[in-house]
Amino acid sequence: MTTLLHITASARNGRSLSRRLSRAFIDAWQELEPAAYIITRDVGVNPPPIITEEWIAAAFTPDEDITPAQREQLRLSDELIDEVDRADLIVMGTPMYNYGMPAALKSWFDHVIRIRKTFSFDLARGDFPLEPIMNGKQLVILSSHGEFGFGPGGVREKMNHLETHILTCARYLGVQESHSISISYQDSAMHDTRHRWPMHLRRHRCWHVNSRSLASIPPKRCAAASSRVKMTCTTGHCWLMIMRMATRLHGSCLQNAAFTPGSERTLFGDIEC
Repeated sequence: MTTLLHITASARNGRSLSRRLSRAFIDAWQELEPAAYIITRDVGVNPPPIITEEWIAAAFTPDEDITPAQREQLRLSDELIDEVDRADLIVMGTPMYNYGMPAALKSWFDHVIRIRKTFSFDLARGDFPLEPIMNGKQLVILSSHGEFGFGPGGVREKMNHLETHILTCARYLGVQESHSISISYQDSAMHDTRHRWPMHLRRHRCWHVNSRSLASIPPKRCAAASSRVKMTCTTGHCWLMIMRMATRLHGSCLQNAAFTPGSERTLFGDIEC
């Protein structure tokens, strides 16, 4: 049985596209593995508090010297780390806020990346003294961007501090393989006539990330491939991408899944994806 940690970071609720993306992935996985155990952590609705000087002091205090008050300071951190430790796969649904991760998601990372719990520190390692304690985990990032062009070669490639920051931090959670689907220009397309394509072409851009490469996927027809992952996407078939990603990670054959290529599922109301 696979354990999935489903993290949602959007401050929006019903209007959130990143929530719908990550929910679609969870639904796809459960079609493949009904017995999968899902841990849900909604940091968008219940954000972890910003860490304080007292929290930092408690985190760096040796276990044998920690006081009851310090244990209480770290109680939520211990709970969040336990969820990560139990997870085989971390599914993260997040929007891009001001070109980076939401403050609530950054606070979650601050609570779970902790010395002696998720990473060790040894100066004998030279210039890279930090090493993750956990290992063997996979990460799926399902994100939404208000603008576009954040993939390699895109006009905003250097402004993407969302996926890059998440992937940097995720190493210290034992993540060794990462994948991503993103949808872009959610805000720009509403107001910029350059993106008001004919209705049959008005779809979300998608791009895919894995542990070895970052491949940009055009909006009309797209494909992403590496030695570990191969998936294709036709406009309007983000659900198929999600299903194939879930299938690939689950290790099952797409033909054996409760889904047939060619069927469509609408995720975003009037905007098909």
